[in-house]
Amino acid sequence: MFRGAIVAIVTPFKKGKVDEETLRSLVEFQIENGTDGIVPCGTTGESSTLSHEEHDRVIEIVIDAVRKRVPVIAGTGSNSTDEALRLTRHAYEAGADGALMVCPYYNRPTQEGLYQHYKIIAESVPIPIVPYNIPGRTGVNLLPETVAKLAKISNVVGIKEASGSLKQMHDIIDLCGEEFSVLSGDDFFTFPLLAIGGKGVISVISNIAPADTASMIDAFEAGDVKKAKALHYKMVPLIDMLFIETNPVPVKAALAIMGKISYDVRLPMYKMSDANYEKLKVAMKNYGLIP
Repeated sequence: MFRGAIVAIVTPFKKGKVDEETLRSLVEFQIENGTDGIVPCGTTGESSTLSHEEHDRVIEIVIDAVRKRVPVIAGTGSNSTDEALRLTRHAYEAGADGALMVCPYYNRPTQEGLYQHYKIIAESVPIPIVPYNIPGRTGVNLLPETVAKLAKISNVVGIKEASGSLKQMHDIIDLCGEEFSVLSGDDFFTFPLLAIGGKGVISVISNIAPADTASMIDAFEAGDVKKAKALHYKMVPLIDMLFIETNPVPVKAALAIMGKISYDVRLPMYKMSDANYEKLKVAMKNYGLIP
């Protein structure tokens, strides 16, 4: 159902508040550059430091700004099933096309607990659901066998996979079949994942290089593997710099350098060290994003 270059869009702030006008301009920048979908309120959108009111509002702004031109997959995950259910219901009622739901973090549920968490929400809200597996942040790994069980639920349509294991991604594709959308949760793995049957990426680098990310996937799908590989290798040095410190700090710094947002993150996120900031600027210059 969901495929291609899907951006995990940042939430721009100005003087500590959500900058609604700039968020709308970021949506336009993405659509103009061929992005295939937009995820508000993901990890890159600093969902963990948004109030409930801000979280709902950011999703509403993005849905309104997109105007059905591409799918909006709203981040609605929580470590509380009741809270995730509320967020998912709001996204559905607001008109989102799907819900991206991170595995419950901190409380480290069993595989059965993970299954029941997603199952009850999927059965309660008729919206396409994409679980998000990122063990490095959540402390729990959603295993391929559990994903296969979830894939039997009609509105669990894919997974954002950031386990760091290409073998795990392979096993999910093998167990869940061609119709299930396995999307990379790590920009470095997008090209390798496409090669084994993945459908695309929910991307950080798309915030600053949307056209190249979309072109890489489009080229691969058109059979031009040489072009897709070249774009992958072009992007890797910049991807490395976007994760030199904790996401989304570097990508927000990059967008600020490009003049698209204010360089404003919320504690406990903090601005980059001076040394890493300069390395990021060099990478951006080498890429051609800044003069």
